[in-house]
Amino acid sequence: LLGFYKGIFPPILAETPKRAVKFFTFEQYKKLLGYASLPPGLAFAVAGLGSGLTEAVVVNPFEVVKVTLQTNRNAFTEQPSSFVQARQIIKTDGLGLQGLNKGLTATLGRHGVFNMVYFGFYFNVKNILPVNKDPNLEFLRKFGIGLVSGTIASIINIPFDVAKSRIQGPQPVPGEIKYRTCFKTMATVYKEEGFLALYKGLVPKIMRLGPG
Repeated sequence: LLGFYKGIFPPILAETPKRAVKFFTFEQYKKLLGYASLPPGLAFAVAGLGSGLTEAVVVNPFEVVKVTLQTNRNAFTEQPSSFVQARQIIKTDGLGLQGLNKGLTATLGRHGVFNMVYFGFYFNVKNILPVNKDPNLEFLRKFGIGLVSGTIASIINIPFDVAKSRIQGPQPVPGEIKYRTCFKTMATVYKEEGFLALYKGLVPKIMRLGPG
């Protein structure tokens, strides 16, 4: 049973700064874009893109450690701790794009696209649909818009997520790097496994991010 909880500590550590960065930077980018006289709909989307890119830089090291722990086939009690795993990655591959920041481009794409679609869709639709005076119906209105926003954003950004997992996870042949860059990885997956392979894991992703 504990195998389902491998790599849980890095997301817990990352969640608070991740949320803080996401919403704080979204508001800051939105204010800056106000000076550019952009249409509100476009401003929300661009501010979301900026917040996602900033968020990705913060969370990517945690993602590398998490994926490494999750792909560890040892029993939960036998695998190294998050801190030991992070030190091992730094010692072996350093802090750069081959080490603790491996897959950064794919993470930038994943978070940038998700937040761009999510914030752009959410705030535009929320401003169109009338506010309900009944607090229960108003909650359902906002929850419904958020659910649809998260679902659409997940569907659009999942190819980046698949690429990130391939880059940060174990390579098919030990000692040989097959998945190296974001778009090249997408092209390889598409060529070898077909278009739908870029949407592997979509259902659990929607179950995680849609309601969230």
